[in-house]
Amino acid sequence: MEKKFDAKNRRFNIKRPKKAYKNLNFLNSPAARTIRILCEYTEPSARFAKYNIKNTVVFFGSARIRPEKQANSKLDLSRYYKDAVILSQRLTEWSLSLPEERQFVVCSGGGPGIMEAANLGASKAGGKSIGLNISLPFEQKPNPYISEELGFEFHYFFMRKLWFVHLAKCVLVFPGGFGTFDELFEVLTLEQTKKLPTRIPILMYGSEYWKKVVNFDIMLEEGVISKEDLDLFDFCDDTEKAFDYIKGKLSLVI
Repeated sequence: MEKKFDAKNRRFNIKRPKKAYKNLNFLNSPAARTIRILCEYTEPSARFAKYNIKNTVVFFGSARIRPEKQANSKLDLSRYYKDAVILSQRLTEWSLSLPEERQFVVCSGGGPGIMEAANLGASKAGGKSIGLNISLPFEQKPNPYISEELGFEFHYFFMRKLWFVHLAKCVLVFPGGFGTFDELFEVLTLEQTKKLPTRIPILMYGSEYWKKVVNFDIMLEEGVISKEDLDLFDFCDDTEKAFDYIKGKLSLVI
């Protein structure tokens, strides 16, 4: 609190101190970390309620997978970008035929690659889509196809992952790297340990890729997972079959 003596009027002029919730130095300090974490829960919660978002279909996948015209010859997985666009568009078109309170909104990590493809497909169908972006030094910039009112920017990975799962009614996992693995195994662990109120179908798209990079059979053989754990997910390689699978699973929700 600043206090200066006004000699002319022979009185002190007192400047009011900042309210704590307007003090940016405090809000960005380590002492306010819990407040920032709470903000990353309450602000998205309020926005989802405002726009009546109750159910999501989540797309996970690499930020580095580009459409065919931009594909890198060393990482030519562009067919998965195309398939993600098609699948997101089909799901959104189907969802829009349902009553509003029962619709499913496509949700991605908000960045490039498979995330962009998911938001693009929903945009092509004329539907809303969510982008749960996160501040990173590289790769993660918002793509232009996220619905303006449903674009988010997180600081904390664990709060972002909470919102991936909290409203999810189905999860599609396209080929990806460390981030995709992190998201996939987080959801698998929640399913395995029964930490979710209801079972979320998990569809791993691109069996050739997934069976090369993760040997679930060896995990079972070595006893680090149980046989029933292999029932927590399914594989698919075709957009039509994937659409039928997801539609069938979501029809049980509505």
